[in-house]
Amino acid sequence: MNKKTIFFLLTLFLISPLIMNGQAKHTFEIKDGNFVYDGKPVQIHSGEMHYARIPHQYWRHRLQMLKAMGLNAVATYVFWNAHEPQPGQWNFEGDNNLAEYIKIAGEEGLMVILRPGPYVCAEWEFGGYPWWLQNVEGMEIRRDNPQFLKYTEIYINRLFKEVGHLQITKGGPIIMVQAENEFGSYVAQRKDIPLEEHRAYNAKIVAQLKAAGSEVPFFTSDGSWLFEGGSTPGALPTANGESNIANLKKVVDQYNGGKGPYMVAEFYPGWLAHWAEPHPKVDASKIARQTEVYLKNDVSINYYMAHGGTNFGFTSGANYDKNHDIQPDLTSYDYDAPISEAGWVTPKFDSIRNVIKKYAQYDIPEAPKQIPLIEIPSIKLTKVADALNFARTQEKVENPKPLTFEQLNQGYGYVLYSRHFNQPISGTLVITGLRDYAIVYVNGEKVGELNRYYKNYSMEIDIPFNSSLEILVENMGRINYGAEIVRNNKGIISPVQISGMDIEGEWEMYKLPMDEAPTMAKIGKSEALDNLQSDNSRAKLEGRPVIYEGTFNLSETGDTFIDMSAWGKGVIFINGKNIGRYWNVGPQQTLYIPGVWLNKGENNIVIFEQQNDELKKEVKTVKVPILHDLKGK
Repeated sequence: MNKKTIFFLLTLFLISPLIMNGQAKHTFEIKDGNFVYDGKPVQIHSGEMHYARIPHQYWRHRLQMLKAMGLNAVATYVFWNAHEPQPGQWNFEGDNNLAEYIKIAGEEGLMVILRPGPYVCAEWEFGGYPWWLQNVEGMEIRRDNPQFLKYTEIYINRLFKEVGHLQITKGGPIIMVQAENEFGSYVAQRKDIPLEEHRAYNAKIVAQLKAAGSEVPFFTSDGSWLFEGGSTPGALPTANGESNIANLKKVVDQYNGGKGPYMVAEFYPGWLAHWAEPHPKVDASKIARQTEVYLKNDVSINYYMAHGGTNFGFTSGANYDKNHDIQPDLTSYDYDAPISEAGWVTPKFDSIRNVIKKYAQYDIPEAPKQIPLIEIPSIKLTKVADALNFARTQEKVENPKPLTFEQLNQGYGYVLYSRHFNQPISGTLVITGLRDYAIVYVNGEKVGELNRYYKNYSMEIDIPFNSSLEILVENMGRINYGAEIVRNNKGIISPVQISGMDIEGEWEMYKLPMDEAPTMAKIGKSEALDNLQSDNSRAKLEGRPVIYEGTFNLSETGDTFIDMSAWGKGVIFINGKNIGRYWNVGPQQTLYIPGVWLNKGENNIVIFEQQNDELKKEVKTVKVPILHDLKGK
């Protein structure tokens, strides 16, 4: 080997880390009251956008949309329950490939703000916590509890194995990491826990983040009146939703050594939406005016949400108030955001872009081309199966009392509770522990509905001699915000009563997690009916929950919206993907189908319809979503 070869190999060895990192490292710090990027003060114009709410094939398009809106950063929560669906089983692939999402953001010239929780709120199921934490003995979530902190440490360490190398200190785009999330709100909600314990817990989460390898600046985000409980030493406090500049600077100064920088880490251009309630709208001109107030006063911002996306599958969470014991969130997470659920430019997008262009010290590109749209006038539903019969073929558990989803080791979906009566019984059926929605059947005939949203936990019932009571219970999403987050078991969590008596004995429970599409191939020919035209078939199935299946062929693919306005309540699978819940109460009447989940040629649709008041033969899609059609009960 000659000297030239040796010199070349030595040079290659020395520069290979730079080649692998793509570019020379940038720097970011909080210094002298400023955010400082590559040694120069910078104002952060960020937009919240969550990887798990967008098909990964669309990530680059959506990040380009952020750039076109005038933003220089993207913020994202990390959803622990998406990454650890079962203890020790990790998923960082496909739509959960967070590292790839962050890499693409960097490639598109965006800084990244990471919000790892472990609690995230976000209108996401259980605020991001895995449902199975509730089965851990001695567990108390979100407090200084050894069992809880054991699992948060495992999660945080595993997370930083995925993304630690993407921090700006290592050549990546991550500039800041949030410490916990809106913890001041929880301190205010849980006054039964001493402030000292709250602070001890918060400090331990920060210590776990540091130990896992977090090297970039920390920040906290809370309402400006909640800094006392939410701020933590060493982290920049930011004020969510604060529009008063003087107040923002006053409270940040108070908890940050008398100086900035000043940031609103959640500036709301829209708002969250619940089933059975009007979909909020926020005026575009108002958001544009407030944006200008922030920019001209050197306040950094993060729009929550810049693009909401979709709560696919069973990922949507829930709230509650004095009138409703649960307020389940919509499948759509459109949020009335500047970028629509399907990634479209909106008037709000244009308004914000026009303001930012006046202040930005960088070029703002044009918006990328919109994803193509298609419309499918008719999808024939050629097969149907009785879901009660199908449920009885699934895993059965027997117990003297009804068991919760968690006791059945099931996170999501449905459970059929069944009890046979040798003797007649009648009176008031009461299930105060219903979580969350139930249809009640006697000998297979629908006799009523119970619903936690409306606080409807009782009904009159008449069960004849030698008859069966069946209760099909749906988990409509675990509460993600407020003190009730610690009471999030699902199913039937208290005794079932009739005429004041606890009904015990031989309860049978059949698990329907709907983690896979219940196709006719899985149901079996004996349960599937091919002829939907038969009067006999219709008489047997109307009023009973059913599973429909159909196939359809496409010559071209594109985004579309399936119209469920004439249906009842249920979930839909497209080519095996659970695209989410529908419910005729509105305001959402369509479900978004990303074009990347459709095939040229044959496609499969499966619909689980819980109410089935009228047997269906077909369904269609439209090009415009229906998100504001509220029908009530």
